[in-house]
Amino acid sequence: MKRILSGLFFICCAVMSAQIQAPAPSPLGKIEQKVGLTDVSIEYSRPGVKGREVFGDLVPYGKTWRTGANMNTTITFSDDVMIDGKELKKGSYAIYTIPNEDSWEVMFYTSTNNPGLPQEWDEKKVALKANASVEELPLEVETFTIFINEIKNDSAEIQFVWEDTMASLPFTVPTDEKTMASIERVMNGPTANDYFAAASYYHAEGKDLEKAHEWISMAVEKAGDQAFWILREKSLIEADMGKKKEAIATAKRSLASAQKANNAAYVKMNKESIAEWEENN
Repeated sequence: MKRILSGLFFICCAVMSAQIQAPAPSPLGKIEQKVGLTDVSIEYSRPGVKGREVFGDLVPYGKTWRTGANMNTTITFSDDVMIDGKELKKGSYAIYTIPNEDSWEVMFYTSTNNPGLPQEWDEKKVALKANASVEELPLEVETFTIFINEIKNDSAEIQFVWEDTMASLPFTVPTDEKTMASIERVMNGPTANDYFAAASYYHAEGKDLEKAHEWISMAVEKAGDQAFWILREKSLIEADMGKKKEAIATAKRSLASAQKANNAAYVKMNKESIAEWEENN
């Protein structure tokens, strides 16, 4: 009898812990698109028309809409972008819209974890507002869809499509600025940090100190005396090369720069090294 009751208890627990799997009425959608050199991603839930009249009824005109279903729709930009002549900083935003027959107002909201509309709307959290143009489609789209279309090197459009309506919002990305910076960086050769990293590795691993000294000297030339940490590394390399006079002179430059920057740690390290090298020189 005890075994029977135990078995029944086990079966009941298993049934209670089981979860029924069924499709969501408004399935989750996600799109990822590179526009120029900028990554754009959108996550949203996709309701269906299901025989209803959507705009002007299910989604009233002149009212703030979650722009989808379930949790708020979110968009993420990897760079600052321009929308309607205004800058939107890189990051993630909830997208809310106010549909109208002739245009939609699109709002980028800094709070992104809302069950649809925020319980209390905070105008201070609206990072940007812009107007999207509206056109009537010659066919009906059953499932609410967001596209990133009209893609060019420096621009694209966010398109909200449902029923027989499409609202389009253009945006531009800093492709030219990023490309020119990349060209300039590559054509100008390694940076001070590149030379510093290479020299530090050679020094730490006991490789060619002459080459390490060449690279750290290039780093100092590019960064200047304000880079006290680079001067510090150069002094250590010179000391290990047996060039104590050069090491002391370089450490004094690092010390002066560290004092200006109020960096106590580097001030202490340089003073200790200078004292040690002067004593043993």
